[in-house]
Amino acid sequence: MSEQALSGIRVLEVGQLLAGPFAGTILGYFGAEVLKIEPPGNGDPIRNWRLLDKDGTGYWWRSLGRNKKSVTANLRTEAGREILKRLMLTADVVIENFKPGTMEKWGLGPEDIEPHNPQLIYTRISGYGQSGPYSRKPGYASVTEAFSGFRYLNGYPDEVPVRPNLSLGDSVAGIHAVLGILLALLARNNNSRGQVIDVALYEAMFNLMEGVVPEYDGAGAIREPAGSTLTGIVPTNTYLCRDGKHVVIGGNGDSIYVRLMTAIGRPDLANDPALGSNAGRVAQQQLIDAAIGGWTSAHNSAEVITTLEAAEVPVGPIYSIEDAFNDPHYEARGMFEDVETPTGTLKIPAILPKLSLTPGQTTWAGGTVGSHTDEVLGSVGFDEDALATLRDRGDI
Repeated sequence: MSEQALSGIRVLEVGQLLAGPFAGTILGYFGAEVLKIEPPGNGDPIRNWRLLDKDGTGYWWRSLGRNKKSVTANLRTEAGREILKRLMLTADVVIENFKPGTMEKWGLGPEDIEPHNPQLIYTRISGYGQSGPYSRKPGYASVTEAFSGFRYLNGYPDEVPVRPNLSLGDSVAGIHAVLGILLALLARNNNSRGQVIDVALYEAMFNLMEGVVPEYDGAGAIREPAGSTLTGIVPTNTYLCRDGKHVVIGGNGDSIYVRLMTAIGRPDLANDPALGSNAGRVAQQQLIDAAIGGWTSAHNSAEVITTLEAAEVPVGPIYSIEDAFNDPHYEARGMFEDVETPTGTLKIPAILPKLSLTPGQTTWAGGTVGSHTDEVLGSVGFDEDALATLRDRGDI
């Protein structure tokens, strides 16, 4: 493979669980050298979360820990913090997701490191950001998704707000951290200076709120949960078919709407001038959804999809991960990668986006705790005797 987009960039990943480590995974996939700092012993908790393989390691870890060099350092000891500081002086990027103030307490905050490594890009991920009255509050993704306003919009009216069965806030924050890091690297090319990137989980989710803010400020409208629809855009919904499966149909473009209604045998609705624009369709949402739902309920999902695809109407099934594994398009697009683990070959997801000249790749699956400690610390001046002493004292 040709040189990757981030070859030559050293990233120091400090912190546990998901947001910071997911950012590190993305950077490592595209060629950065990612040094993951873990506490001696059990390491990152995700190593032991959810479903475990025969060795007692989480399948999730094999994906999240890919391409990373695991270095142990006990940050509760002075020697462990000195190790981290020495590594920070060699890094291009630091990613930390501790509670705000923790790194400063250890003498490892941005102002402590900047005089010694002014080109360092110091990336901070927390629940509520590094400033403001809530900055010191603990903020897991579940809580910050709610605080952002995102959870309010999910589910059905007058029911408990729904959480997607993913740690969405962490993943979205990790992607925002990568965006900030790449922007800072571009800026550094021009001014040779690093900078601090402040990513808050709630703000990353708030960044998804599209037109919700100006609609409230301009019109006083509070967007409410709308089930499987999208408020103010018709028709776009989920419909039940005769075989018990659901399909998603997006017929909200004016010309697409005409093709959709013609395909389902409703030329009266297709050619009604009052329904020719989105505003008119919004006023008759129940009528339109009832017509589409009545048609889908009389046909199996495969027939619905075939008919609407022939009419060039956006339509698709709702996939489980098993469906994705068996779909030829996923295979053709290289959405799964095989990695070798101590218990056998395992499929993990490819990381997007796809680059034509400098694509990313998985080089190895997440390894054991501290598997690269000697290699990495040796590269910054620790000899065998020093490493042995640190290990005996529990510093690594």
